[in-house]
Amino acid sequence: MKQPKKVRTDNYKHYIGKVPGTLVYTGKKSDKNLHVECFDYTKETIEESVLLNIEDAINYKDTDSVTWINVDGLKHIDEIANIGKQYNLHPLVLEDIVNTSQRPKIDEYDNYLFIVLKMLYYDKDEKIVIEQVSFVLGKNYVITFQESEGDVFNTIRERLRLNNGRIRGLKSDYLMYALIDAVVDNYFSIIETLGNKIEDLETELFAGNARENINIEIQQLKREILKVRRAIFPLREIINRIEKGEHPFIYKRTITYYRDIYDHLIQVSENIDIYREMIWSLMDMYMTTISNKMNEVMKVLTIISTIFIPLTFLAGLYGMNFEYIPELKYENGYFILLGVMFAMFIALLFYFKRRRWL
Repeated sequence: MKQPKKVRTDNYKHYIGKVPGTLVYTGKKSDKNLHVECFDYTKETIEESVLLNIEDAINYKDTDSVTWINVDGLKHIDEIANIGKQYNLHPLVLEDIVNTSQRPKIDEYDNYLFIVLKMLYYDKDEKIVIEQVSFVLGKNYVITFQESEGDVFNTIRERLRLNNGRIRGLKSDYLMYALIDAVVDNYFSIIETLGNKIEDLETELFAGNARENINIEIQQLKREILKVRRAIFPLREIINRIEKGEHPFIYKRTITYYRDIYDHLIQVSENIDIYREMIWSLMDMYMTTISNKMNEVMKVLTIISTIFIPLTFLAGLYGMNFEYIPELKYENGYFILLGVMFAMFIALLFYFKRRRWL
């Protein structure tokens, strides 16, 4: 099976020589327009809108309601810089937002909290997509920045529209919890799918009917596990800092919910470690299977060679060019030699069968 050519990235070369705080988008190129949706709500009311003019975002900065502004399209650097200017975001924060290779992290500022994490989901080709999501938590707002449209927040949107649960009765810190919790809950779906793939490969190897390219699938699965692990593990540190820190915009009543996220991340991390060990075991099992098949082939060839060694000896003995070999004068010598060879052949087969080598 021919493997696809690996695409090499050189996004970081754009940073060389740049002033800190310079906005350089490092994600995949896209021709999609910027999409900004806004949910502004209180316990009793909600207003859902799409902001066609990015300057309108400033209207929700100092309201008594809670606002969620979701920005899709990180390649639109000028618009993101405009939002940063309206909400007084630090240039380094804006730089991290458009740098899609940023490691998950948390930064604390005087008027807001900045968080970067990775959102995972499967595309239509069953390949894992790792998309960066950035959160800016203020006193009464949450701004999220995504690479493109499509996310795992539809359940949150429905809860806001239908006023389900406590989300509309609490502050922006609970809104950010709900969004992060949706991302973490989707991790379980990813882990479950990876676990099913590993179990299928394990069953196939144990059955002894492994396909020719199964080693390539194992290697791809191992890379997926490592990508997922690299995306998820740093989030534990982020939630741990939220849980143990004192942030002016995160209230004590919400800390319990963040602690629940931390418990979920521990469970996900443990599953990832288990699956990583299983992947290594699958590779060892595959190599053992290949070795056993090779041993079976060598066993058959060795038995065939062993059977023909005495027969070859007899044929060579009576094929020597001496002038006088008494047995050559026998009238039935040829048939006697064939009979002896056949008897030796049967005797060796019986011996090998008795020793269970056949």
